[in-house]
Amino acid sequence: LLLPVFQASKYSSLWPLPQKVQISEISFKLSGTSFKIVDAKESSAGSSCSILQSAYRRYYEYMFGSAKKQWGGKNRRADLTELHVWITSPDSECDAYPGVTSDESCESNYASCLETFSQLVYEDEYGAKNINSSKISDFPRFAHRGVLLDSSRHFLPIKVILANLETMAMNKINVFHWHIVDDQSFPYLSRTFPQLSQQGAYHPYTHVYTPADVKMVIEFARLRGIRVIPEFDTPGHTQSWGKGETDLLTPCFSGSKPSGTFGPVNPILNTTYDFMTQFFKEVSTVFPDTYVHLGGDEVDFTCWKSNPDIQKFMEQQQFGEDYSKLESFYIQRLLDIVSTTQKGYLIWQEVFDNGVKLKADTLIHVWKGNQQQYQNEMANVTASGYQTLLSTPWYLNRISYGQDWQGFYKADPQDFKGTDEQKKLVIGGEACLWGEYVDATNLTPRLWPRASAVAERLWSASNVTDIDDAFNRLSLHRCRMVERGIPAEPLFSSYCPHEYKGV
Repeated sequence: LLLPVFQASKYSSLWPLPQKVQISEISFKLSGTSFKIVDAKESSAGSSCSILQSAYRRYYEYMFGSAKKQWGGKNRRADLTELHVWITSPDSECDAYPGVTSDESCESNYASCLETFSQLVYEDEYGAKNINSSKISDFPRFAHRGVLLDSSRHFLPIKVILANLETMAMNKINVFHWHIVDDQSFPYLSRTFPQLSQQGAYHPYTHVYTPADVKMVIEFARLRGIRVIPEFDTPGHTQSWGKGETDLLTPCFSGSKPSGTFGPVNPILNTTYDFMTQFFKEVSTVFPDTYVHLGGDEVDFTCWKSNPDIQKFMEQQQFGEDYSKLESFYIQRLLDIVSTTQKGYLIWQEVFDNGVKLKADTLIHVWKGNQQQYQNEMANVTASGYQTLLSTPWYLNRISYGQDWQGFYKADPQDFKGTDEQKKLVIGGEACLWGEYVDATNLTPRLWPRASAVAERLWSASNVTDIDDAFNRLSLHRCRMVERGIPAEPLFSSYCPHEYKGV
């Protein structure tokens, strides 16, 4: 006798696990021909709320397949014919963009509740849809639950980005951190500086994100309650910028002669700051989120050290031989520029580590070190009064044989030595999938369901840590993603009732 690979959880296939769940034995039949999702009479949002109406259609299809299929099918008996959606918050935020202060509790956020409802629906042995009488109260533990995708090392077609936004919503991830450009390529088509992608993209027509593409990504995300935070990382990671913008990067020297290569952004020229002012002014109008990620990591000082003009500037400023002071000089000016666009900013931890003067509402993104080191960093950042988010244990581009999702699941961003006040400054975390070895062919299965483990850690209560129960629910959740057309990879030897059909 072969036992099933996973056992049934008392929480069925719910993922991420809601804050309070009671599922009873009483079940109701549903039929696609009669079932409707409707606005409750008392709801503060109605039929004019396009964001709600599109969610109703989407979740109907998740539960029953396309409406066309239903009308050709048998008319099954149904006990439950309507789901009433009652938005109780006075502002339904129908046309607004999601933000860091958005209310994501079930009473205000249709998206997370519809996802939960759809997860409660199951098929019996006759193929009929059922749902058990349940009582659920839900809200997220952390406000910032992100996934970083890198479209510079490899260009990611829009279709792949949209499919992953769809999957993020299935996992209640609410931030798409778009690491859109880097050394390797500059696919962002800037209206102000079109030569950046003309020269810096892998190909100026086929491997760029046009303004219409970017708009589509932002709107697709908005309809699913997902924020889009772009990252334009400087002064390092900018080789592709220099191809279309002369004098932006520092010329490197070999002895007394230029070597023909370039280093980080040139921090001593006024033209650099004129460029950044115009560029980030555009970014602030294209991306509606109140935050932008400014990078600031891994700046190599070798080229700066070789350049005689920079050496002279260092003397004038009395920076001595400390090139992190020059980096801070640049970052400080950049932060001032971005502040004038009325945006808040996220920066990688090096900027904090190097002692740059930061605005009080700066978000510090922790990514370096082993467990001990990142826990110390979280303690230091929060002790200084800054809000922080964690990514170190969630670099999903690092792969290994076996069930590595368990390690992601066990990491907790509040697991460091600090006061309750410090813990409150942790706003969440992000799973990062850097793109050196990832493109459209393998991105989705590498990301899911491994990022689902991070999603539950950031959504569910801190005491939800039972790894066996997680395995049982995640196995079913992974099969549900597969049934919805997402090629999420398996956790272990198993099968799904509806297998992935391939491309």
